[in-house]
Amino acid sequence: MKKFFLVSILMFATFVSCKKDNNPDYLSIDIAKITQYLDEKGITAQRLESGLFYTIEIPGGEQKPTANSTVTVSYKGSLLSGEVFDEGAFFTSPLNNLIDGWIQGIPLIGAGGKIMLYIPSPLGYGSRATGSIPANSPLIFEVRLHYFSD
Repeated sequence: MKKFFLVSILMFATFVSCKKDNNPDYLSIDIAKITQYLDEKGITAQRLESGLFYTIEIPGGEQKPTANSTVTVSYKGSLLSGEVFDEGAFFTSPLNNLIDGWIQGIPLIGAGGKIMLYIPSPLGYGSRATGSIPANSPLIFEVRLHYFSD
């Protein structure tokens, strides 16, 4: 019985270690890609602990939305290649229904503000392809916050 238990533990450990090798650390990979992109473009961005990079172009008003706010924004989304995959004007949504990169980034500005978000794929759409966005793609969003409500 002890032998069976030991073999089971070894098999589980082998499976877990093999599984880990098959799942790349996309956060680290994307942080490197975004850092290279920012360096090549001469952009100085700030970074949150989560891996989100951002530049505040216009800070906006003093009051800022929270993850529970409903926001109205205009935006343009692109890949690091520069390919625009989406844009919209006066789009309204509860912020907590959107991707993590927006949930973390938009509260950094107030109404009337504008921010550039450089989003690693785990804070975007992750491993699922969405529309013309390939799986595991870092994203760039230019977002103007028109107004918000709690």
